[in-house]
Amino acid sequence: MVRTRFAPSPTGFLHIGGARTALFCWAYARRHGGTFVLRIEDTDLERSTEASVKTILDSMEWLGLNWDEGPFYQMQRLDRYREVAEQLLRDGHAYWCYASKEELDAMRTAQRERGEKPRYDGRWRDSTATPPAGVKPVLRFRNPLAGEVVWDDLVKGEIRFANEELDDLVILRADGIPTYNFGVVVDDLDMNITHVLRGDDHVNNTPRQINLYRAIGGALPRFGHLPMILGPDGERMSKRHGAVSCTQYRDEGFLPEAVLNYLARLGWSHGNEEVFSAQQMAEWFTLDHISRSPARFDGEKLMWLNQHYLKEADLVRLARLVLPLMHERGCHPEQRGPALEPVIDLVRPRVHLLPELADAAIYFYRQIHAHQDHVTQHLNAVTLPILHDLQGRFADCAWERGALSALFKDAATRHGVKMGQIGVPLRVAICGEPQTPSIDAVLELIGREEVRRRLADTLARVGG
Repeated sequence: MVRTRFAPSPTGFLHIGGARTALFCWAYARRHGGTFVLRIEDTDLERSTEASVKTILDSMEWLGLNWDEGPFYQMQRLDRYREVAEQLLRDGHAYWCYASKEELDAMRTAQRERGEKPRYDGRWRDSTATPPAGVKPVLRFRNPLAGEVVWDDLVKGEIRFANEELDDLVILRADGIPTYNFGVVVDDLDMNITHVLRGDDHVNNTPRQINLYRAIGGALPRFGHLPMILGPDGERMSKRHGAVSCTQYRDEGFLPEAVLNYLARLGWSHGNEEVFSAQQMAEWFTLDHISRSPARFDGEKLMWLNQHYLKEADLVRLARLVLPLMHERGCHPEQRGPALEPVIDLVRPRVHLLPELADAAIYFYRQIHAHQDHVTQHLNAVTLPILHDLQGRFADCAWERGALSALFKDAATRHGVKMGQIGVPLRVAICGEPQTPSIDAVLELIGREEVRRRLADTLARVGG
């Protein structure tokens, strides 16, 4: 059975690149009826925080990337790492290294001066010297000296590394905490991970890990390294490109399905399909459709997708998401004014984000006085008599969209003006701005009494 895992380090937020990796691991497991494991690699004690763990879990839950097992925490498995380390030591695959930091720094400096690649020189590999007093050793893996590591990468194809290019990596630090390359191998073996999908910044770690797998014993997983995500300028993704926390996208008003849809298209494709759900992706997902080239982040495309999903989203759900934003803006749709759902339905074709949806709905719930420039431009000697006429006719006309539209057309004919000279002044007088959805639909939702009250207030203020 397929078993994948997503194993972030809680040293910061879950950004776009990490979320895409999680999505691909999730989709591959779902595609094959397998298991998706969540593991928190928290052995970097200086940088790992509980706040980062919470942000990662919140992001995964918001995106809907539900895991089947976990989350597992490496710091709760220290005894297991030490057990495997002792096994490697007994079997001759590891040795204690007593080299001090100062010795190692001097060694690397000398190597650089000779034009060599800085690497551990194996000075304690076969040493019979007496360990120096008071020095806490690290445990190093005895990497093979000859041959090469070869694997058929599920994304990049065949990759080869000569063992002579790999030094004897530390697997246990002096404090007994496992290093990344050691901990991840033990975890993947214990959790029976069959497929490791991760960013291609891990390619150089893979040969080291494969040698560790072979020394420990157990089934080797298949590896697939995903191309990196670049900014639109071709540079590595940064905060200015949108490499921010997934929870920030949530807070900015993106829908999770839009973010997932966009992430799926960053380096993977299914024909010419652009808009699809995570469930549909899981049905289609194959590794041979992952591009080997870096993907480019396009914020405008993400915004377009979010607008699409806002147009298609369930209105009850949108109302639930928008209601707190309305409260922040001093509006309480649950207490007065039209129901929020039909208002959202009317204004959502014009917006891209949830806060924009809330902004577009404000004038349905409270009167907004127009800017003086709009008043001067649209409420004048030509239009004010028309507004007075409509104020009287609003008293007894049928209050539904079709009847209001007919009323406006009749008024335009009687006053000898174009429809714009009725619709725009009405918008300014009642909504406080010259652009809204169809004015007959807007007035229908605001309601007869509120429309007449606002219109009377505007006419009184401008002296019409």
